[in-house]
Amino acid sequence: MVFTMITAAVLAEICSALPAAGSIYFWAAEAGGPKYARLFGFLVAWWSTTAWSTFVASLCQSTANFILSELPVFGVTSLITDVTDVKFRAVQWIVSEGILFLAIGMNYLNPKTYKWIFRIATALIVLDFILNIIWFPIAVSQTYGFQSAKFAFTSTNNLTGAPPVWNWMLSYYVTAGILVGFEASGHISEETQNANVVAAKGIFTSALVSALMGFPMVILFLFCCPDLSEFNFNYPQPFVGIYAQAMGKGGHLVMNIVCILGLFFNTTVSGVASSRLIWAVARDGVLPFSGWISAVSANKEPRNAVTVMLVFAAILLCTILPSATAFASLVSAAGVPTITGYALICFGRTFLTPGEFKNAPWSLGRWSRPLNFIALIWNLYLAAVLFSPLQFPVVGENFNYSPVIFGAITIFALLSWWFMPEDQWLPAARLGKVRMLEEELNANRTGRSSSISGPSS
Repeated sequence: MVFTMITAAVLAEICSALPAAGSIYFWAAEAGGPKYARLFGFLVAWWSTTAWSTFVASLCQSTANFILSELPVFGVTSLITDVTDVKFRAVQWIVSEGILFLAIGMNYLNPKTYKWIFRIATALIVLDFILNIIWFPIAVSQTYGFQSAKFAFTSTNNLTGAPPVWNWMLSYYVTAGILVGFEASGHISEETQNANVVAAKGIFTSALVSALMGFPMVILFLFCCPDLSEFNFNYPQPFVGIYAQAMGKGGHLVMNIVCILGLFFNTTVSGVASSRLIWAVARDGVLPFSGWISAVSANKEPRNAVTVMLVFAAILLCTILPSATAFASLVSAAGVPTITGYALICFGRTFLTPGEFKNAPWSLGRWSRPLNFIALIWNLYLAAVLFSPLQFPVVGENFNYSPVIFGAITIFALLSWWFMPEDQWLPAARLGKVRMLEEELNANRTGRSSSISGPSS
């Protein structure tokens, strides 16, 4: 939690200096300095656009799992909810695609509706949090009872086959892939008033709230776990089964509806951030067909970028059909490009441009360089965890394809960087924006100092 907050703080600082659509990609270019700006920019552009589009697809599949988990709760046996069954995967794919088209379809609405979508999504998250910390434990206390403190804080269960230390490191696998994306407010900073303050605060605040709400939730869920040796894991989303066991059919249905609606509207919100990122990257000529992708409607909406994201996510969801492992690898790979993007920015800020962005309204001052170094080490560690095998011995069925997928994305980025003419990418006026502003501010300060001291006698 602490290291995530440090990462959010250093990203907020650079966002405060560069509140631009495309955020993380543009920040990477500035962090690379004049020599490596273009290379860093192309790498993070491909990493981040892939990650956000994959994240949208994974949200749709998660929503479908919450819906389909109602089948075993209500005793529907005509469809076996087993991911090894191709019939179930076909139904899962159809439901996921339907959710995708409905949720992302809202991105074609008038931008004035976004504020209501954001508010509904936020309200549902808060409602879900309140129900989980109040109603859920009350229901557990009246049914199967709480787990012991020993179970919650000290017990371990090694199902990976990895050595104990490695198994402990893998406990970061889920949180590593979830506690990302808090730079989203930077993607829409060009549509935000006073963005160099508001967007920067949004990055730090979103990470802070996620950490403060997420940590006690994890502890609560550990205490509220049923006896895992007797629990039926025949649910696409096991939490639905836990809710049903604690609250009964009626009570759990309320909880599940809140979860489903929350995931649906957050898919729409993620689509807004993702499409703005894709548009910004295309605007600067990084992607194939950038001219068409970066075109906007009469209302200045990046509808073509929304379409690209929608088609890409729909294609990703098709990997559910041949294999559950294939889609799971794609989903796990969604966190890797974002985390490596954070690490690359922190590397640049630590070793290549440590003295930049001092005039940002959100500034870390003299703590900027050491905090960037800490964030660099932390995000490299998380990337290593996400690349790690999850089960031992490693065979084809449990192989983690994240490194392969990440490697392919990186190759596309390098090919794009190599073949794209330099004069067609990111005008120098935009790339040097911060440096020119800082030079101007420093010149003004020097002039004021000279005028105050007066002429020498």
